[in-house]
Amino acid sequence: MERLNDILRELGISKVKLAKCLGVSRQMIYNYLELDDINKWPKDKKVILLNILGVKSADDINKIKVDTDYIMDVETRINSLFENGNKSEVNEGNIIFSGLDEKRKDLLHSIIDDLKERLSDDKDEDGYNSILYLSNYIKMMGSTKELKYILAYFSKVGGYIKPYEFAFDETEQFIFESILFSALNLYHGGNASKSRIAETHKRFVAQIEKKLEDKMSRTLEINSAKVQAMKELGYTEVNDENVAEILYKIDEIQARKRS
Repeated sequence: MERLNDILRELGISKVKLAKCLGVSRQMIYNYLELDDINKWPKDKKVILLNILGVKSADDINKIKVDTDYIMDVETRINSLFENGNKSEVNEGNIIFSGLDEKRKDLLHSIIDDLKERLSDDKDEDGYNSILYLSNYIKMMGSTKELKYILAYFSKVGGYIKPYEFAFDETEQFIFESILFSALNLYHGGNASKSRIAETHKRFVAQIEKKLEDKMSRTLEINSAKVQAMKELGYTEVNDENVAEILYKIDEIQARKRS
C-alpha cells in the first residue's frame, strides 16, 4: 500500500480527487489507504482504481513507472471517467459559479476541493501559509506576467503538460523557463550557500523596501489629494452620489501639482 501512496503522490492525485473518482468521501479514502492490501477494498472501487492506473491487478501496481507519458495517460483516463458521469456535481445555484462555462466551473470546483483539503487541518500552519501566499500570488498575476510563466514551468516539471507547450508568449516563456531551470539547478546543487549569496538577498530586500516606500508615498499623496478635494468641494464624506466628482477633483489637484 505504501507504493500506491507514492504513485498517487507522484501523479498529483489528492485524496479529494481520488474520492471524486471513486464516488466516496475523503474519509473513506483514508480508510481504504489504511488497509494493507488493495484486494481488501470494495470490489467496484478496486476496479475503478486499477482502471485509472492502467493495470489489471493489484500486483501490477509495483511495476508502475511514473513518467510524463504515464501521468498524461492517467490524466486522460480520469477525465474520461468524469465525462462518463462520475464527476462530482457542481452546485449550479452557488453564486461562485455564476457566469462560468462548464470547463471553468469544473476547474474552479477542482481548485476549491484541493484548497479545502489543504486547509482542513487547523494545526497545519505550513498549509495555511502556503494558501495565504497563493492568494497573494493570484492577486498579482494581472500585473506580473512572469507569474504565469512560473506556473507553466512547474506544470511541466510535474508532468501535467508537455515541455514544449507554450500557452503564453512563447519567446518570453522559453527564456524565463531556461533561466529558472538554471537557478533551480544552482539551488538544488548545494553550491549556493547562504553566506555566498547574502549580498544578493540584501539587494532583493532593498528593492522590496523601496517598492513599499514608493507605495506608501503614493498612498499618502492620494489621501492628501482626497482631503483637499473634499475640502474644495465642501464635502465631509464620500458617498455614491459624490464619489465621481471627488475622483475628478483629485485628478485635477494632482495635475496642478505636476504642472
